[in-house]
Amino acid sequence: MDINLFDFNLPEELIAQTPSKKRDECRLMVVDREHKNIEHKKFFDIIDYLNPGDVLVRNNTKVIPARLIGEKEATHGHCECLLLKQIEGDVWECLVGGAHSVRVGTVVSFGHGELKATCVEVLPEGIRRMEFHYEGIFLEVLESLGKMPLPPYIKQQISDNSEYQTVYAKVPGSAAAPTAGFHFTNELFDKLKAKGVEVVDITLNIGLGTFRPVKVQDTKDHVMHSELYEISEEAAERLNKAKAEGRRIIAIGTTSVRTLESCFQKYGTFKATREATAIFINPGYEYKAVDALITNFHLPKSTLVMLVSAFMGRKWTLHCYEEAVKEKYRFFSFGDGMFIYGKYDYSHNAED
Repeated sequence: MDINLFDFNLPEELIAQTPSKKRDECRLMVVDREHKNIEHKKFFDIIDYLNPGDVLVRNNTKVIPARLIGEKEATHGHCECLLLKQIEGDVWECLVGGAHSVRVGTVVSFGHGELKATCVEVLPEGIRRMEFHYEGIFLEVLESLGKMPLPPYIKQQISDNSEYQTVYAKVPGSAAAPTAGFHFTNELFDKLKAKGVEVVDITLNIGLGTFRPVKVQDTKDHVMHSELYEISEEAAERLNKAKAEGRRIIAIGTTSVRTLESCFQKYGTFKATREATAIFINPGYEYKAVDALITNFHLPKSTLVMLVSAFMGRKWTLHCYEEAVKEKYRFFSFGDGMFIYGKYDYSHNAED
């Protein structure tokens, strides 16, 4: 499909620059994809749309301070590295600014030399494999030298790193946050559990695959970068039980969607596994694992808009986005939320 089919007009003032003062008091657009109905609510109202027996699936990944600013030792030239994923030991795949001058053997120093990185492999599109050298514990060194990898449309650094984490963040390793989870508080989870809603944790370490922009004209030419996900024995068992009993599986965020659909598409069931996925969900794809979706409002022409379009149809997705602009919803990472539910006939998806 032509990438321009997923474009929409977004006034810059609707791009949220700061998080909501209270996470669950942001706005919520509730969309019934079966009956093409939209309601405008507060996020804490989501409890009214979830039923006993529903299974909420959340990505418990934790964002690391993955943005490092240093200099090349040989030339003292500025160099910025964004850690994308750990390959093995101290070797990480990084997105490097000014990568044309970072070749195999180039050494980059961060801080006052507490952390150094040597380029060990050159990959396309500004990606380099860097081997890090340090004393002590790597994540502790990162905490002292790294910055939170906020998206470029957020113009200022946050005052507290916890603002760019979900309240359930647990497994370190992501270069971006699963932002649909920002709207949940521990108190809201307590209320949902008291109502009989199950909560299941999975992990997908977010890298370039999730936030890389689409640079091709035809979506069939876009290639996703792989990201590592993990589903535990307990999570797989609970998900399979819910599926067998016909209970709804509700994904919190697009990364939870990609994890669940990757696993179910490959194995025909939920399986305990730790592996990579490069799944690209766009119109024409038939969802097999997920029955409802909690998400944010995403960038025009992004893979995330395409994922949502595959869930409820491209035209209806763009209509909902136009409504969100008209009603002045806040967009992107720190923005408002959307809950999409209801049955859907995927045979019409490509036309929708």
